[in-house]
Amino acid sequence: MRIVADENIPLLDSFFGDIGEIHRVSGRTMSVTDVQNADILLVRSVTRVNQALLEGSRVRFVGTCTIGTDHVDQQWLASSGIAFSAAPGCNANSVVEYVLSVISLHAERRGVADWSKLSVGIIGAGNVGGELAHKLERLDFDVVCCDPPRAEREGDDGQAFVSLEEAMACDVVTLHTPLIREGDHATLHLFGQDRLSALKEHQLLINTSRGEVIDTSALLARLDEPNAPTVVLDVWEQEPRIHAELLEKVWIATPHIAGYSLEGKVQGSEMVYQALSRYMGLPARKKAGQFLPEPALAKLSFTSAAQEMNSANIAIRSCYDPRQDDARMRLAMSLPAEERGPAFDRLRRDYPVRREFSSVKIQLKGTSKSMQDTFRALGFKLKL
Repeated sequence: MRIVADENIPLLDSFFGDIGEIHRVSGRTMSVTDVQNADILLVRSVTRVNQALLEGSRVRFVGTCTIGTDHVDQQWLASSGIAFSAAPGCNANSVVEYVLSVISLHAERRGVADWSKLSVGIIGAGNVGGELAHKLERLDFDVVCCDPPRAEREGDDGQAFVSLEEAMACDVVTLHTPLIREGDHATLHLFGQDRLSALKEHQLLINTSRGEVIDTSALLARLDEPNAPTVVLDVWEQEPRIHAELLEKVWIATPHIAGYSLEGKVQGSEMVYQALSRYMGLPARKKAGQFLPEPALAKLSFTSAAQEMNSANIAIRSCYDPRQDDARMRLAMSLPAEERGPAFDRLRRDYPVRREFSSVKIQLKGTSKSMQDTFRALGFKLKL
């Protein structure tokens, strides 16, 4: 059994080594020749999986170790009798923690002592947006969600959704939509000139979904105008060859790594391993927890003298501070133009180990119930 896999998928040998012979290739440059003699194909979001790649190959199972599936032609796979599996929700918590860290930095930058005073509009309430809403509500934020496809499907019996305009009126607007290129609920360039013009100076726009959801040309023009919003981008049009001028104009720029916690990546591998095991009629005995190493940071301790928001900020940024990724990104993008695309991919391939909040135990001595509730809501383990 020959398995061709994106070299950036973690724990390939641990999960799939017993199933077949693994051949690692670059996901970005994966070719017809690479997959021609493969029985199983494992990818991430940078590989276009379609008829052009797979026609004439032996591939009978495709797994993408990612939430998104817009890079996969599922209709063609089904018509060709090729089984397919994704990993929905695998890195949702990682993206949520990225957004929480960005919001904490934004509140501090704006002099907002209590970050929950910022209203948050979530556009796209799937696995990531839904989990973000849940955590923010536990943290006492004023949260609204906009998800027209879900609102249409669920009607009055479902969650209460607001219009896009209502979500865009919030202090923080964060995008968590799939990339849909056409139809009634298309998200391609959902944020073009008109919608970007509606966002004002006090607002923060975060995009961790797909770069194409925002029109780059329109965003560049808007950021040159007065009263422009603050913008944080983790995803970009034309990745890996991103627009250098746009990089200079956004507040925080990261290389499509919001979902790159170790837990998120490993869970994606586990979910595809389970699906492949079911497809092949094999027992799925392996779990992600078997392979997670001891975290570099295992415990933080706060006393009764600690202030709640300051303590939360320390804990959040000890686990993840996006300014470090921003610094690495800007250094990489300062290279000559022809070297920036490969440098962008290297930032992702060689991404340092990042652990989620749940890997850290927080010791609280004589602290308030409110402070304890905050750390629980964030997802830390507590030792009282």
